[in-house]
Amino acid sequence: MVWMLPAGLALLAGLDAGLLLLGLPAPVTAERLPAVHGMLLVLGFVGTLISLERATALARPLGYVAPALLGVGGMLLVVPAVPLVVAKIVLAAGAASFLLLYIPLWRRQYDHALLTQLLAAGLALVGALIWIGQDAMTRVIPWLIGFLVLTIAAERVELARITMGPQAGVRLLVHGWAVTAALVIGLVFPDAGAIALGLGLLSLTGWLVAHDVARRTIRATGVTRYMAACILAGYVWLAVAGLVLLLGAPQAQPAYDAVIHAIFLGHTFSMIMAHATTILPAVLRIALPYRPAFWAPIALLQVALVVRVWFGDGLGMPVAWRIGGVLGVIALLLFVLTAVGSAVLGGAVRSKAPAVAAPASGDAAAREGGAR
Repeated sequence: MVWMLPAGLALLAGLDAGLLLLGLPAPVTAERLPAVHGMLLVLGFVGTLISLERATALARPLGYVAPALLGVGGMLLVVPAVPLVVAKIVLAAGAASFLLLYIPLWRRQYDHALLTQLLAAGLALVGALIWIGQDAMTRVIPWLIGFLVLTIAAERVELARITMGPQAGVRLLVHGWAVTAALVIGLVFPDAGAIALGLGLLSLTGWLVAHDVARRTIRATGVTRYMAACILAGYVWLAVAGLVLLLGAPQAQPAYDAVIHAIFLGHTFSMIMAHATTILPAVLRIALPYRPAFWAPIALLQVALVVRVWFGDGLGMPVAWRIGGVLGVIALLLFVLTAVGSAVLGGAVRSKAPAVAAPASGDAAAREGGAR
């Protein structure tokens, strides 16, 4: 939980910055918050969360350098007394440590899905390094997209390897290199790179949907159906982002906003919500049982994105854009409150029951498989 604290604060600061970008009142009005909104959520929150999971899997003290640096870097982004370039350098150091974290994991298990995650961490490092030399995020965002999309896809392959087949890791890595090639093209030819990235995302989405067990488990009940619904919703928003990129003109503000929020909110947070009840207990050693209340934040998030992306960005309705943004903030806060409430209630129930051994970090896949 100590390692999670900076990530949680980065999430709250990022949501606060999101309200400021919407032109709405926010609890904190620090001047540079809007400029660091993206990095707070991507590397400060999600990056710390993923690196913490990987450090837990490595089970060596040195592995926790990555989540520590990413968490501290996220906190420095919101401290006015610290020069912004210092915070950027600390985040880049965290991204580099995250990349190095995968090397002993790779030596332990030569696996294509793990190699794809290593590639994704490299994309995060490139994005962090580019950001050091400039204030604008336009050239940084594509690398962060590659980082999140490939990391999440690799985790899906790890968790659903049986249903995806023995060659799933190889095919995933091919998609990973295709996305990376699109990002390199975008450095010189931004429009062509955006189209290539759109094609890569659509191809990856189609392959994942065709092989992911979520298409069948959506007909189940309880936590299994909840996870499947979140996963499929994440794929829908990834496809939306790919289509927008494929149509061209990604530099236009509505298209730019639609791609960012379809991936960073729709895809990423839908997947986080899907796996929260399996991954977080294994990492944090706390009970986080599924409850029907988890449906409320994921449903509200989808409504928020439809209002913002479809009506706000697509139809050019500023009011819908702001309403969708506010609903998105509420959805994420509601998810945090629901998870905390479930953990507290789960701990209360567990304290009355005989003690059981905490699951190892690798048990998350087994738990999902058992649910299926």
